Amino acid sequence: MMSRAPHILVVEDESPLVEVLRYNLELEGYRVSVATDGREAIERVHGDPPDLVILDWMLPEQSGLDVCREIRRDPLVKTLPIIMLTARGEEADRVRGLGAGADDYVVKPFSPSELLARVRAVLRRSTTASPDETLVHSGLAMDVAAHRVTRDGQTIHLGPTEFRLLRVLLKRPGRVFSREQLLDLAWGRDAEVDLRTVDVHIRRLRKAINLPGTSDIIRTVRGSGYALAD
Repeated sequence: MMSRAPHILVVEDESPLVEVLRYNLELEGYRVSVATDGREAIERVHGDPPDLVILDWMLPEQSGLDVCREIRRDPLVKTLPIIMLTARGEEADRVRGLGAGADDYVVKPFSPSELLARVRAVLRRSTTASPDETLVHSGLAMDVAAHRVTRDGQTIHLGPTEFRLLRVLLKRPGRVFSREQLLDLAWGRDAEVDLRTVDVHIRRLRKAINLPGTSDIIRTVRGSGYALAD
């Protein structure tokens, strides 16, 4: 549990929406700061690191997708939870948002209660890892406290969602997890996430951990789900 009020950075250039978000988040006890463009967002992330970013896709000068990618490339803040807001509700756009590294994706228009539920779920997921946990299997090693993953000694860079998915799989090598089980364990039981989102993140995880010259360690079990090869 966080001993202080979680700090949420809202990156949005529409003033009416900013005020709605600020009012509802502060009513829930969160500390809120605001950035109205991508450059300001990056500056605030480094100057006063938040616990979570609510990031609009359509921003002046630099898109939310680019801001998300920039955060994920930066070792100092790459694990920062990000919820992306967008009016783009097509599946291809959802895949692009998740592919850029967003942890969750909320389509406008949305209700404040829906967004608050997503915020609570993402914050809870980001604080549940055991700080001293180390997991090792078939050349893969995960240091949970340091948020570090290696395979055969080579460092692997993972986004926070892929990190949580791999942690679930590493805990029970060989066990087949259904998409529903992975949603519960990596996203949380009350997360409103489409099952296809699991497939998107598994593909990203596969691409990251299957280094050149190594075997595909994630096994797809048709009709059932996914497992870490034993």
